[in-house]
Amino acid sequence: MKKFIRVIDGVSGLSGWISGIMMALALIIVVSEIVVRTIFSKTLYISDEYSGYLMAMLTFMGLAYTLRERGHIRVMVLTHSLKRQTRIIYDMVCMLIGFLFCVGLTWYTFVFFWDSVVNKTLSMQITETYLAIPQAFLPVGSFLFLLQFLSEFLKGVKVLQKDTEGLNIMEESDELGR
Repeated sequence: MKKFIRVIDGVSGLSGWISGIMMALALIIVVSEIVVRTIFSKTLYISDEYSGYLMAMLTFMGLAYTLRERGHIRVMVLTHSLKRQTRIIYDMVCMLIGFLFCVGLTWYTFVFFWDSVVNKTLSMQITETYLAIPQAFLPVGSFLFLLQFLSEFLKGVKVLQKDTEGLNIMEESDELGR
């Protein structure tokens, strides 16, 4: 089980890197558009469309990494009043609910992607981009998010068993900001 958890955490880390690369690409596209408009009074025509695709793609690819690093916004009012073991069980229930939500999210994003594949949908922009390509990142990112919820649930099991050696267990901080 520990190896499974480490593999999921590793894949989530990789998806975080991919998300960062996509953000850098979006930045390069936008800066290029600014430079071309300023210096040459022309446009690239693709900057709005492709930076939009990249933002959607990096958002979904970054979900699992953000969960692994405890970066999602969490309201901690109730959990601060719980004892350690009860807090772990509460977190495990929340991870299970998140997992179930991601099952539906993965299914619906896959149906959205598959509809574009079957219908060979193209964008209405000048590029006529085959929409299945950017949409493919939605079910992939959702599935990685689902796996990370499973990993966090299993980490809770290991914490309750007091068998966390070799696992990266992120603890919630009582301090503001992290």
